[in-house]
Amino acid sequence: MSIPANHKLRVAVVGLRFGGAFAPIYHAHPNVEYVAICDTDRELLHKYGDKFGFERRYERLEDILASDEYDAVHLVSPIPLHGKQSVEVLRAGKHCACTVPMATTIEDLRAIVEAQRETGLHYMMMETAVYTYQFLYAQEMYRRGEFGRIQFLRGAHYQDMVNWPSYWMGLPPMHYATHAISPLLALTGSRATKVNCIGSGVMNDELVRQYGNPYPVESALFQLDQDHLSAEVTRSLFQTTRPYMESFNIYGEEASLEWHMEDEPLRLFRTHAEVEGERGRKVDTTIVKAPSRPDLLPPELAEHITSQAILDPNNPHQSVLQGNGHHGSHPHLVHEFLRSIIEKRKPWIDAVTAANWTAAGICAHESAMNGGREVIIPSFE
Repeated sequence: MSIPANHKLRVAVVGLRFGGAFAPIYHAHPNVEYVAICDTDRELLHKYGDKFGFERRYERLEDILASDEYDAVHLVSPIPLHGKQSVEVLRAGKHCACTVPMATTIEDLRAIVEAQRETGLHYMMMETAVYTYQFLYAQEMYRRGEFGRIQFLRGAHYQDMVNWPSYWMGLPPMHYATHAISPLLALTGSRATKVNCIGSGVMNDELVRQYGNPYPVESALFQLDQDHLSAEVTRSLFQTTRPYMESFNIYGEEASLEWHMEDEPLRLFRTHAEVEGERGRKVDTTIVKAPSRPDLLPPELAEHITSQAILDPNNPHQSVLQGNGHHGSHPHLVHEFLRSIIEKRKPWIDAVTAANWTAAGICAHESAMNGGREVIIPSFE
């Protein structure tokens, strides 16, 4: 039996440099009673709280976990803390949403999955890449069977981390690969089972020290658990000249879809039937602008994908109306997390799914550090 549809949840958002983009969306959601904000930076905490009217403020996650005033916690904290904090949230009796990646070791992934199973609470990895306008368009095509048989998948994510917080410096690219890997696995409902990955480039010595990673770029070939299907993923974080880009390419027997450039439209390819005597099939190319999908959200959240307000030019993440924030994905993530709790069902990106998506990148880096040796990716089913 589900919780009443009008039930109100009490939520805390932890980490405001990116979490500041989510707190107002939670506040606007019809199933939220109140929202608390938390950040170890006292100045940021109170500046943000004063500006956007959040009265409940914390400098320590521990204080939220010790309180019985919250049902759910959304972690938007530094990557090295995700594994430990996610387990702590679940063990404290609260539902947990966490920004990507889920964690950076297989052991931490297992610990989160175990904590979720033992507590029966909800865990959701807040992967933006599977709720973008572009992905939702591809997903509809896939559900209608327009691609025909999927023959190959490719994803890439290029980003320059100069002047980002210190924990990013030297991070193995594939430890933060879910933006490139997840759309490929999510679309086909598949799991990566083994990987060969090659590192490329030369990293400055000061970037190697923290994680022992020598590679600015890593490229992987994944075998998926669907017969005869593989995927290629490239990830870059340092010393590689390229504007920010997330992309996915889907190659099918009847149609293919490419999204190469961060702010460019999709390219859709469709084949005609083969003609006797002619070499190759004719292919038509169409430029597609993926529509926003306010119809998938309650009215209170729709404006968060149809409007955009830049509130801090030095930190675009703190835009309250996220019309272009990760291509409209933020309100979809909030809505799915909250409704999964209300409806007493698994969120789409539950603990097992998140672990499977994240383990692919962890194992890819292991392969790169061993000269491209094949690595079997564990399943968390």
